[in-house]
Amino acid sequence: MASDMATSLKVERKPKLSETVVTALRKQLHAGEILPGQKLPTEGQLTETFGVSRTVIREALAKLAADGLVEPRQGAGVFATEHISTMFGALAADMGAKDSIALNVLEVRLAIEIESAGLAAVRRNAAQEAAIQEAFFEFERLLLASEPTGPADLAFHRAIASATNNPFYVEMLDVLGRRAIPCDVTSPWSTELAQSDVYQRGLQREHLVILNAITAGEAEAAREAMRAHLSASQQRYRERLHARQVFYADSVRAAATE
Repeated sequence: MASDMATSLKVERKPKLSETVVTALRKQLHAGEILPGQKLPTEGQLTETFGVSRTVIREALAKLAADGLVEPRQGAGVFATEHISTMFGALAADMGAKDSIALNVLEVRLAIEIESAGLAAVRRNAAQEAAIQEAFFEFERLLLASEPTGPADLAFHRAIASATNNPFYVEMLDVLGRRAIPCDVTSPWSTELAQSDVYQRGLQREHLVILNAITAGEAEAAREAMRAHLSASQQRYRERLHARQVFYADSVRAAATE
């Protein structure tokens, strides 16, 4: 009886005014109505828009800054952050070296980069095409010099994303890119096999097919080339996992016979 009375007397808490402002601004940021790097309206303008005090606006902006969505710049105002630092970004930064996540990242890249290659083929300008080519040849230079090619590999994919002229493709790669490049020695999934000349030569041949399709302005060919490249990366990673399992099983058997 007492619990029923307590339930009937419960009053739903109204959201704070600052929470309402935070929700509205967060939606604008995620929807791209406020672009990365863009300056937000002034405190005075936000006060008029939401019909609240400056204190409420400051509290809301502080919450957005704590979430990594905006950043105040002394004497300039408050700006949307250039890179994703939301829950998704935090997950990518904290995902460690789990093999299942490596495969999941490659799956996400398939969804993102197949279309980015197609869009790059039709939307690129001369400077963006040159940037893709420069990243390709930088990969080649590093390979010939027996130096780590991971940064050039990421730069190649990032230049393609940039050539879509849609900043969100670039932002997604900024979150996923480094950890999704298995030949990068800084990647938690890098191995001697991934860093071998034969392995990277295979990557570069796949890169060339993508580059040729984009340069020719053939959107469907670019999509297919990117699909083949990332699907092959998935398969190579699965084969590496299987090889690791076989090695472990052989080691266990060898230890048991000693």
